[in-house]
Amino acid sequence: MPHTCIKGYSMYYEDCGQGTPIVFIHPPVLTSLNFQYQMKKLSADFRTVSFDIRGHGSSEPSREEITYPLIVKDIRQLMDQLKIEKAFLCGYSTGGSVVLDFLISCPERALGGIVISGMSEVNDSKLRNKIARGLFLSRIGAISAIALSISWNQAKTKLSLMRSLFTDAKKTNAKNAEQYYHYSLNYNCTAQLEKIHHPVLLVYGEKDTPFHPYAKLLQERLPKSELVFIQKTKHQIPTKAAGKVNDLIRQFIYRCESSLSKG
Repeated sequence: MPHTCIKGYSMYYEDCGQGTPIVFIHPPVLTSLNFQYQMKKLSADFRTVSFDIRGHGSSEPSREEITYPLIVKDIRQLMDQLKIEKAFLCGYSTGGSVVLDFLISCPERALGGIVISGMSEVNDSKLRNKIARGLFLSRIGAISAIALSISWNQAKTKLSLMRSLFTDAKKTNAKNAEQYYHYSLNYNCTAQLEKIHHPVLLVYGEKDTPFHPYAKLLQERLPKSELVFIQKTKHQIPTKAAGKVNDLIRQFIYRCESSLSKG
C-alpha cells in the first residue's frame, strides 16, 4: 500500500491514471475507499488521487487537531510530493466543505471544484443533530457503531462493498473523528463564497431534499457554478450513482479544459 510522510506522519494514498489530476476528499469515519468507483473508472481519462485523512483508514493518527485548514495543508503537501501543480478537488458531504476551503485559501493550486452532497455551513437542525451524533459517538469511542451505520447506508444490498467500507472505517481514530465532526459542525464559509472564481460543479441527489437548500445556496453565491440533481438518488452518490456522477465529472472537466484552451 502506498504511504508518504506528511509533516511527520504516515498518510495512505492511491495515485492512478494519467492526465488532469483529481484529488478526492472523504467525510469523517468514511475513508478514501468510498471513492473506489471514481478511482477505477475515471483513471482511464484522468490522474485520480485519493487519500485517507489523518487518523482515518490506513493513515496514522494525528497529534494535531483535525481541522479543514490542516487537511488543506496536507493535500498541498501530498500534491507537492506527487509533483501535481494544480488539480480539481472533489469532496463528498463534509469533504465538499474542505473543497470550498481549499478553493478559498489555495486558489493558485486549484483548477476547479466538485462538491458532491456538500455544504458551506450547517444551518438546519436535522443535519446539526446528525453531525452532533457522530461527534458524541466518537467522543465515547463508539467508532464501530458509526462505521457500521455509514457503511450500510453507502452500500445497502452490496454486501461485499459494505464489508470493505466497514473494515476500513472502523480503523478510524476516535479522537481524530471527533475533531473532524466538531470542525464540520461549526464551519461556515458562506460569506466567502464570492471569492471563489474557479468553476465548481455541484452534484446532489434528487431525493436528498434536506440538502437541496445547501445546493441552491452554493449555486446562488458561487460566481461560476453548475448545479445538477441526479434523479432517483439520495445522499450517497459516489457509491449509489457512481456511473452518473463519473459522467458528470468527466464532462465538467472536459468543458473546463475546452474553455481554458479557447481563452
